[in-house]
Amino acid sequence: MPDSSFTIGPRKVGKGQRCFIIGEVAQSHDGSLGMAHAFIDAIAKAGADAVKFQTHIAEAESSPEEPWRVKFSPQDETRFGYWKRMEFTEDQWRGLSDHARDRGMVFLSSPFSDEAVAMLERLDMAAWKIASGEVNNPMLMDRILATGKPVLLSSGMSPVAEVDAVVSKLKARSYPYAVLQCTSRYPTPPEKIGLNLLGEYRERYACPVGLSDHSGTIYPGLAATALGADLLEIHVAFSREMFGPDVAASVTTGELAQLVEGIRFVEKALANPVDKEEAAKEFAAMRQIFTKSLFAAEDLPAGTRIERRHLTARKPGTGISVEHVDEIVGRSIQTAIPRGQMLKADDLSPPYTAAG
Repeated sequence: MPDSSFTIGPRKVGKGQRCFIIGEVAQSHDGSLGMAHAFIDAIAKAGADAVKFQTHIAEAESSPEEPWRVKFSPQDETRFGYWKRMEFTEDQWRGLSDHARDRGMVFLSSPFSDEAVAMLERLDMAAWKIASGEVNNPMLMDRILATGKPVLLSSGMSPVAEVDAVVSKLKARSYPYAVLQCTSRYPTPPEKIGLNLLGEYRERYACPVGLSDHSGTIYPGLAATALGADLLEIHVAFSREMFGPDVAASVTTGELAQLVEGIRFVEKALANPVDKEEAAKEFAAMRQIFTKSLFAAEDLPAGTRIERRHLTARKPGTGISVEHVDEIVGRSIQTAIPRGQMLKADDLSPPYTAAG
């Protein structure tokens, strides 16, 4: 695959780069601006590269007729009302964006309307994450593509043909893009994660690939990294006792820190292949401590012709190695060796050398 790397803010994403980790807040702030800012601090502390929100403008994206997927909120009569409660003003979004940058992270937010795109563009957002339900929305896609910025495309609810169509449009305009495997189940069970699709997408679309994980665990992210994922998006909550539709599919901020540490560990391991012969040389001194040498299993008078029953294996491995026992059997003892004493080369006739 040709090098299709691109940049998101100060970070390069793609071939030869470390996994770009996105902490997804989604609706876990429950409409609280203070909590949204607290998430930025926690996700930055965990070591993620980016924090992502969702920018909902109820009047622009929804209607009072929108049904609940799951009626989770006792304080909102309608889904439309819930989206209304999730809104922030442009100045509030600017504050969140500035806060993320101050903490050394990329600020991202998925738009769900043309108005949201226009507002986020005024904030100079570095890339666009397209949510699963918007992949088949050409009006939104065309508005996003007009910005010329990188696109992170979620495949959650889309058949392959739908993803193909969007990717073709991106290729035609020579826009940088990545495709993320996503399963729109909250939480996602292990048999539905779809790790196999990472390689298939990389081959099919010749682009960086990633995983948008809704499992609520750190395991798929670690596995995806081992399989070469370029990006990982994972939902985050302060605890599993929080309120909201995304909590069951989220990791805690503490687990996010563990995941980031694990991903960097896996990346370092993958970047440093081990030469087994060189490794064996490195541990030669330790080998002598843990391996065993030949010792006398009983008192052996001078002239004894050695049989296997005369020998035992004990630590350390600084004498005649037990692996050479067959070369020692049949030789004679030159001087008496008491039981429990390590055999030495000069004790034998003819004297023993490792070459035989």
